[in-house]
Amino acid sequence: MSKRALLEVIALDARDAVAAAEGGADRLELVTDMAADGLTPSLATFREVRAAVPLPVRVMLRASDGFSAGTPADLLALTDTARALRDAGADEFVFGFLDETGGPDLRALDALLAVLHDTAAPAPARWTFHRAIDRAASRESLRKHLVDLPGLDTYLTAGSPDGVTDGLPTLLTEAARTHSAEPGYEPVLMVGGGLHLSHVPRLLGAGITAFHIGGAARPQGWAGPVAASAVGEWRGELGE
Repeated sequence: MSKRALLEVIALDARDAVAAAEGGADRLELVTDMAADGLTPSLATFREVRAAVPLPVRVMLRASDGFSAGTPADLLALTDTARALRDAGADEFVFGFLDETGGPDLRALDALLAVLHDTAAPAPARWTFHRAIDRAASRESLRKHLVDLPGLDTYLTAGSPDGVTDGLPTLLTEAARTHSAEPGYEPVLMVGGGLHLSHVPRLLGAGITAFHIGGAARPQGWAGPVAASAVGEWRGELGE
């Protein structure tokens, strides 16, 4: 029997979370402010979502638009936020930062991981390196630099900064390398960013088993909520 494809849905609040769960989502990415492409939600929102649904919740750690961690003070504030979320029970996260050369910002990543993998925490945190990979100077070099970071189990990518349609060749190539378990390609390849239902057959055919949707789950656009029916359409296309 083939493995069930994972469907992750962006949620902004508990209402979104309930609709996503009703539609058949497997996991949530919790963010705020999609005008800035998704920033860190409040502690109150995290607690409300965690109470509303049993789904795993990956919480965005990102304080501003773009893929820079900002100044040392900005990074310190973000690590404080990460610690508060961890203390509130968050155990899955989404983040990723690039330095001025387009490589991974290891200073920022190490600072966050020091908080998320504090020995006092009840369990190791798992995390997704998000679409910063699509803006990296070298995707392959980035993966090699991150290969030993604890808890990294997923890359969220469109294969291109311009979306899945342009990124398909890259996604298909990386899917093959993921299946062969090349060093740096062990994490799950999750496709998102301009993803359409029409892409799904080819991606499934390449063995990709993780999909991420945001606007596609909102018939009214970002001004409206997640619709269970829209999520259900994706669940049906990906297989029950």
